[in-house]
Amino acid sequence: MFLTGTFQRSLDEKLRFALPKPIRAAFEGTVYLTPGMEGALWLFPDSAFSQVAERLSQAPPAGQDVRTFQRLFFARTESQEMDAQGRVRLSAGLAQLAQIEKEIVLLGVRDHVEIWDRTRWDEFLEAQQSQFDAVTERVLGNG
Repeated sequence: MFLTGTFQRSLDEKLRFALPKPIRAAFEGTVYLTPGMEGALWLFPDSAFSQVAERLSQAPPAGQDVRTFQRLFFARTESQEMDAQGRVRLSAGLAQLAQIEKEIVLLGVRDHVEIWDRTRWDEFLEAQQSQFDAVTERVLGNG
């Protein structure tokens, strides 16, 4: 299942948010909240997280970048089960890491969901949208 779409949510007083129904089915069982890139958090279903872990197990363990990434990534990764309402809870530490206050944006990004503070997402989108054509050509080519 490919995860796509943009969804706005608000955190409740316990730092929980509900996954949107269009992507909730991909997140049955254990989910993994991880530090992401560019100030976002990543939310992986179990199967996609296992693929990330497998890729890392094949990386040369002596490499400084591999060791640093694994420490920063796995040490702050949190696993949990969604509740009956399809909610996921952010820890205070991960919310602080991503500078998340109350309003968030969830982005379906192929095999995971990115979780952004709404203001930071709006700033990122404003800064990057004008680059979309050039980035598309570099990533996908002219064809």
